[in-house]
Amino acid sequence: MKNGRSLVDLAHELERQATVKRDFLISTATTECVPPAADHPGAFRLRFLVGTDERCPVIQDLCHEQLGAHLAIPKPYYDRMCTQLPMLLAQNINAWFRHQPQRRLLRTLDNGARAFLSDRYRPLDHHDLAEAVLPVLAETPGVEIISCEVTERRLYLKAVNHRVEGEVALGDVVQAGVAIANSEVGDGALRIEPLVYRLVCRNGMIAADHTMRRMHTGSRLGGNGEVHWEVLRDETKAQSERALWMQVQDLVRAALTQALFQQMLTTLQETTQQPITGDPTAAVEVTAEKFRLTETERKSVLQHLTTGGALTRWGLVNALTRTAEDVESYDRATELERYGGQVIELPRRDWERIAHAA
Repeated sequence: MKNGRSLVDLAHELERQATVKRDFLISTATTECVPPAADHPGAFRLRFLVGTDERCPVIQDLCHEQLGAHLAIPKPYYDRMCTQLPMLLAQNINAWFRHQPQRRLLRTLDNGARAFLSDRYRPLDHHDLAEAVLPVLAETPGVEIISCEVTERRLYLKAVNHRVEGEVALGDVVQAGVAIANSEVGDGALRIEPLVYRLVCRNGMIAADHTMRRMHTGSRLGGNGEVHWEVLRDETKAQSERALWMQVQDLVRAALTQALFQQMLTTLQETTQQPITGDPTAAVEVTAEKFRLTETERKSVLQHLTTGGALTRWGLVNALTRTAEDVESYDRATELERYGGQVIELPRRDWERIAHAA
């Protein structure tokens, strides 16, 4: 499992972000995409007025993706214009802004436009999530936060209960855990997922079949016309979120209990008796195709499967979660840990296609 940053560093970064991030409700009718200046290649900006103040944040990668999706510009063409014909891309964006004007929620951080979202988007902020779950983790005996990170796309907290454990096979000890993930920028729902932590190699498998997902949707933000204004947090919003955070706290506690862990442990024990009878290389090829692994990831999974000592479904799970340590991106590492859990839940036909691949 990737380590990420320390809990102290995470807390400092969340506090910093809470003080500098800003949200704006904008109209595309009066918002302009500004192409890169000669001295800042690649730095597109969105220009709009809030009162008499001009704002011009730099469009970040995810915001580019969301702009292209919103305007129905195919991503390969969008990316090609972005790198080769930036003036044309700006003209495209501005033309569609005027042709189909809409109100959008623009989320910014450090003068970067990080998200371009619906005016129905309901922000569930990292700082509030951390305030809700960290006390629960701290007060639960035996619980340790083993990995945490905040990326441009998501916040992650992964914790293990060292007092709740069992053996998948003789000497192969796993412990109960929880994986918490949230996006402030429309890149996925708030997720509370059980985590199985394997002591022998310190890998984490995120259970796919026991997930709480909460989408970031709500009522339309107020206001109308072509006026832009900053969206400020208010006490009404804080009150409405309290019930959600209480539910999240209950789910975090439940993920760390013996009852849920025992249910998952029984399923994992069964996977040790489900062998890969075909060619391991072919089995990994089928797995790579299903989960859209890169060539580098495919090679890593094959290496860990063939050297891990178990050509079984459990062995493939651990090859995927071990590969998570090899990738650079924390976001991608967590996806690979989730793929490990999805292998456990594959329908029989899909598993047999992997197991008997030749």
